[in-house]
Amino acid sequence: MRWPGRCAGPAGSHGCTRCRRSANHYINHHLKLAGRADPLFSDDAKAAIHQASRGYPRAINILAVSALIATYTSNKAIVDLTAAHSAITENTE
Repeated sequence: MRWPGRCAGPAGSHGCTRCRRSANHYINHHLKLAGRADPLFSDDAKAAIHQASRGYPRAINILAVSALIATYTSNKAIVDLTAAHSAITENTE
């Protein structure tokens, strides 16, 4: 089964705008479900999470939660690229 936001291009080729928009929507939708109205992830953090997850929703979830934890431990209010890279490194090694 394919998630509608999953890119149909070759693995690792996630530069397409439609796919990136879908990943942004996926993250924003789940934040809205959790009751968060204002931005919590920077655009570059969402782009990095999207790239590393290859568009798979479960991978997006895992990386987003890890990035949230990294942000919290750094006493920051917004998930930035540093937190996203920390999450990606932690979950891909």
